[in-house]
Amino acid sequence: MSNTSVQLNAIPVFFTPKMVAPSLSFSPSSAKPEKVVAAWQDSGIPVEIIDVPPIKVEDLCRAHDEGFVRGVLSGKLENGFENRSLDIAKTLLYTNGSMRDAAKCAIENGIVAVSPTSGFHHAHWQMASAFCTFNGLMVTTQWLLRNGHAKRIGIIDCDYHYGNGTDQIIGKLDLHQKVKHFTAGRGFHYPDDANSFYDKLYDVIHFMQDCDVILYQAGADPHIDDPLGGFLTTEQLYQRDLRVFTECRQRSIPVAWNLAGGYQQNNDGSTNWDALTEIHTNTLKACWKAMIS
Repeated sequence: MSNTSVQLNAIPVFFTPKMVAPSLSFSPSSAKPEKVVAAWQDSGIPVEIIDVPPIKVEDLCRAHDEGFVRGVLSGKLENGFENRSLDIAKTLLYTNGSMRDAAKCAIENGIVAVSPTSGFHHAHWQMASAFCTFNGLMVTTQWLLRNGHAKRIGIIDCDYHYGNGTDQIIGKLDLHQKVKHFTAGRGFHYPDDANSFYDKLYDVIHFMQDCDVILYQAGADPHIDDPLGGFLTTEQLYQRDLRVFTECRQRSIPVAWNLAGGYQQNNDGSTNWDALTEIHTNTLKACWKAMIS
């Protein structure tokens, strides 16, 4: 549980340029870390950028089939972007390493850390899907459990879409007693769902208060203007994040959070980075307000 005597002067952010590559698809997620971190550095919120070593291939294989992992990394199998880019394959060792290190850091400081990564929750045991290649939530979960950093882990997935890959891997590895998983995409999709969604978050965090850490996917695609989402306004997304961080801090539950979703485009079809970075910067602001300031 969290050490409430610890004070942070900045939010730890686990980033390396090695996490970044062109996605070659509709999703901007593999290019997102660099854009978002730059916006955070200009936001006025204190952040500490921490370098990320690559995760070991064997750690990926504890959450995924080994043949699938090695096939993607060698370019023999398609990644979640439906291509075989070796540039994208190289980033996967660092995006998963970032989530691992953020979770370990949050447990150690007892408060919070950030992995500016996306593309996790649709990845299954033996299959990439929907812009997700390796499930960094479950790779991190397995790493924490195996190395004795946690005995019980909570996953709060607030992407607009159902985290089907996470559910499948939890079942495949029989982790139901060690992992508590909530995926908002299973039941909240319309503007009228906002109030019940906020109430559900309170219940979920109460249910997870015995967890050693919560992995929180602060998805941008529930935004009402997102072409693949659409039920919360910018302010409502901020309030979502503020509720998660506030409730976790009051219960002394460390949080490691990451990005997810976010597909807004300009009229010419290019990624609307202003809209996406605003949403993710609001999450950072909510984190600072609730957990540190």
